[in-house]
Amino acid sequence: MTIATDRPNSSTLPSTPPLAQQARLARAAAQRTATLPTASKNAALEAIATALLQDQETILAANQEDLARAQEMVKAGSLSQSAYARLKLDADKLAGIVAGVREVIRLGDPVGRPLLIRELDKDLILERRTYPLGVLGVIFESRPDALVQIAALAIKTGNSVLLKGGSEALHSCQALMAAIQAGLQRIPEFPEGALQLLTTREEIKALLQLEGLVDLIIPRGSNAFVRYVMDNTRIPVLGHADGICHLYVDRAANLNMALELTVDSKTQYPAACNAIETLLIHQEVAESFLPAVTAALRYRGVELRGDPLSREWVPDLLPATEEDWSTEYADLILSIKVVDCLDAAIAHIQQYGSRHTEAIVTEDTAAAQRFLDEVDAAGVFHNASTRFADGFRYGLGAEVGISTQKMPPRGPVGLEGLVTYRYQLRGNGQRVADYTGPQARSFQHRDQLNSTGLA
Repeated sequence: MTIATDRPNSSTLPSTPPLAQQARLARAAAQRTATLPTASKNAALEAIATALLQDQETILAANQEDLARAQEMVKAGSLSQSAYARLKLDADKLAGIVAGVREVIRLGDPVGRPLLIRELDKDLILERRTYPLGVLGVIFESRPDALVQIAALAIKTGNSVLLKGGSEALHSCQALMAAIQAGLQRIPEFPEGALQLLTTREEIKALLQLEGLVDLIIPRGSNAFVRYVMDNTRIPVLGHADGICHLYVDRAANLNMALELTVDSKTQYPAACNAIETLLIHQEVAESFLPAVTAALRYRGVELRGDPLSREWVPDLLPATEEDWSTEYADLILSIKVVDCLDAAIAHIQQYGSRHTEAIVTEDTAAAQRFLDEVDAAGVFHNASTRFADGFRYGLGAEVGISTQKMPPRGPVGLEGLVTYRYQLRGNGQRVADYTGPQARSFQHRDQLNSTGLA
């Protein structure tokens, strides 16, 4: 299906063919995008960046329409305040989105990269090279900027993608996709159907059943939403269900630094999955640090909940419950716990953390290294805000999501997470029978790539 490049009509939705037909079109397109030269892919990305800026007024007007409806949803309790915050677009945010697209242009092409070239025997050469995954199904809530990030990464990696945004972001997504398609029409070699926007709730269930047509599902949204996706498909899923992140202020912390990092990690963008939900404080610094940090957080509107020890120093903290330690607030709410040692901090994180991003503030390099080595999370930071856990900030250009699984890809998933590899063997009539038995030929197994991947 080709997405219409006319401006979306807010009162009607375009008719769409059955989803399986769209997926087949995406798969056919993926066969062509897999072999597009880097120059063509980069030209497509630049055309998209230009079109987004040219259509800024239309895109922001569509977003305002979504925001007006979303505000009513917040009042009715059907949309969270954090989801509303993620929905907002403005000129600065759109400029950042375009910068992300152009950052992807500057990144190396991950497709066709040799990972292994090995001479098994004379005229028998084995290669392992990178190739696109194929067809991605990406479902996201609230964040229309995710649509552009994912489209850019899909183009650079040669994948096709079926995108489904939340109903609260419908007009924004339609306007963004219209601009993207307008840009792609300037690139004759870019195939029809490589990028498609789904628009109805029913298509989510249908998408999750397209095993064999869709190679990977990437959900981005609330805990409940991601868990729903994971529980209702047999297609591999890349994502995380929770973003329960911690900042631990060690006994040897620079307390001024600790205060600044706590405030940034919680309040810079509280709706993000890499914002902290629990602050852990060593008891030796709690008496001096707690009053200062609670005052700074309250000044920024944060509701604070504390364990019994923290409430000894700041009595007016709300009591923290067992449920608080395992809750992703995605809001201006923070739980505080005082611990008696580094081991206790690590134990708490291992019990309640979601393996997303964890941080320690300390001047003790040995303690920092223990934390980095022993805390099991996709991102583990020393003297830095948890908000740095982001594909753009990592120099990945953008990200399709954050993965907290142990198997790779892990953490912010950019280009490298959207390619797989194939083994290719080139011979000259060799038979396995020649390499068995008493007169067997010997394998040579001579590598033709060094440790840097160069011949």
